[in-house]
This record gives sequence, structure tokens and C-alpha cells, in this order.
Amino acid sequence: MEPSVALVTGAGGGLGTAIAHALSDRGHDLVLNDLEATEGLLALAEDLRASGRRIEIMPQDIAQVGQLPAYVADVAARMGRLDVLVNNAGVSVLSRGDLLDVSPESFDRCLGVNLRAQFFLTQAVARNMLAAPSARRRTIVTITTVAVDHVIGKVLAEYSIAKAGLAHMVQHFAARLASEHIDCYEIRPGMMQTTMTSTSREKYDRLVAEGFVPAGRWGDLAEIGKAVAAMASGEFSYAVGQTIHVDGGMRMKVF
Repeated sequence: MEPSVALVTGAGGGLGTAIAHALSDRGHDLVLNDLEATEGLLALAEDLRASGRRIEIMPQDIAQVGQLPAYVADVAARMGRLDVLVNNAGVSVLSRGDLLDVSPESFDRCLGVNLRAQFFLTQAVARNMLAAPSARRRTIVTITTVAVDHVIGKVLAEYSIAKAGLAHMVQHFAARLASEHIDCYEIRPGMMQTTMTSTSREKYDRLVAEGFVPAGRWGDLAEIGKAVAAMASGEFSYAVGQTIHVDGGMRMKVF
């Protein structure tokens, strides 16, 4: 059987890189998406190709939703198939601060990229999958955040609101696509050391030390990658629409 093909958005970031490595390790060929083909993305592609995988870089601003059907068609045509979508791309707030100071620009940016773009990309991928039936199960995995459940530091409101909508989006697509042999899952990371958390590392270190994370540590990006690869395996098809918490126990809300 031909290798499964996965499209990973936001592949140039730390989390996208970890996801790409995990999928490659599980035998997937990959399309790496980001806004542009940066040096980091080119280096990632070469690294993955060394393991024998077919890797293509296909930049696209997913916020340009009118372009997404053609983009998805191009991905499937170039690779010959499309079996997995990982909705990983996202942006943070323009300025961390009081909810009462959130600007329309920051709010619209978060909803535009973190919710609207991912809804229409998922729609385009689902349509493409349905138009090309396959004997294997296909998978759509969406990365959200522990901030769907928590109000952390009373900042990031527009980011968290968009991600909460994204979590609900997964449920709708899961209900629509389960009977079509397309599995939809949400992975909800906890506190990960990424560029989004780098500006508040000291605050989060303190929260970890104070027991906010029962596991007592930051999460490793590779742990998210492994969770994505497991969901993309097609081995959990009865776990329709499930949310996988990779958060060190934060969802338990231990006080």
C-alpha cells in the first residue's frame, strides 16, 4: 500500500516540526505548509527526506480562505492522495493584557487564523477526501489549547475564544464525517515551551512550581507529535470526535 500523505499546517514552528517528525517516523509522506518556505522549513524538509520519506513544501496563507479549495486540490494532485490533515497553524494575540483593552485588530486576527481559516481548510480537505474514496481511514487532527478550559492569567482572551470555537468545530466535523470513514480529533496541549509562551516563561515556571500542572513540568513538544501520529494511524476509529488532553493533568483542575 502506498504511504499515507499528511498535510501539516504551521510546520515551520516548533510544534509543527515535532508533529512532522512524529508523522514521518510512523511512515507518512508529508506536505509542509507555512506562510513561506523559510530556512527552518527547508532544513526540516531535508532532515525528513534523509529518512526516506517524500516531503514537499507548499506555502499558503490559510487565512486566504478563497484560495483553499485550489490549494488542497494542488496538494492532492502533487502527492497523488491526501489522507491526513493536521490543523496546527495559529497566531497569538497582538498584545497580552487586560480583556478591556483587546483591540478589534487582535480579535479579528485570532478568529481569522485560529478559527475561520481552519474551518474552511478542514471543509476543503473533507470535500477533497469525499471526492476521492479510499480503502483506508482518513484523519483530521486539530490542535487547540488548554486555554479552552482555563482562564490563565486573565490574558489571551481573544486567542482562547477562537480556540474554544475550534474545539466545537471538531465536534461538528466529527459528527458529519464519521460515517464517511474520516476520523476527527482534537488534541489539547498544556503548557509547552513555544514561541507563544516564551514572553511569559517566568510566570508559567512559577505556575508549574506552585502545582498548577500536576505532572510538575512543562510538556515536551514531541509528546504532542506522538499523540498526533497515534490519532493519524486510523487505529482509534471508534473514538469519534474525542479530545485528547496532553496537558500534564491540568484538565483535572486539582486544587
